[in-house]
Amino acid sequence: MEHNESTEDKVADSGAEIEHKRPRLVPYNPRKPTARSAVSNGEKILPGMKDGRTKISRRYRDIVSQICVDSGGPDKVSETKLQLIRRFAAAAVMAEALEARLVNGERIDVLEHAQLSSTLVRLVSRIGINRIPKDLTTLNDVLRLDLEAREEREERELDGEIIDG
Repeated sequence: MEHNESTEDKVADSGAEIEHKRPRLVPYNPRKPTARSAVSNGEKILPGMKDGRTKISRRYRDIVSQICVDSGGPDKVSETKLQLIRRFAAAAVMAEALEARLVNGERIDVLEHAQLSSTLVRLVSRIGINRIPKDLTTLNDVLRLDLEAREEREERELDGEIIDG
């Protein structure tokens, strides 16, 4: 049997480098709200969630919301970080349910609680625990700053008139 050299073998023997082509990434193209999922549009917090009114789902939503606020607001949270926040909220709700059973005198699986706690620590280390305050400049602040600037400008003009006069 005769061995036919492949193109790669011939190129490798010639000393030339083989260029491996990577698939071209498609640029992000936002779709219309009607073409996105209910989760992406913010209508639902999780896909397949039947009722968002249960105590656990409300607590889950509260945790996600508060961590987003602590991270600078929902508009400052990347999708990747949001996914980590959602995993954290799920583990936190599970840990709280275990802890509620514990304080009610029921036995809990200590290993399960330890694993949840460890998972929470790992997730929060990725999310970050530094609270980022939002800039809450109010209309009152803007008007006060504007008034102060006008008064300062008037004082300079008066000082200029006295010196010139």
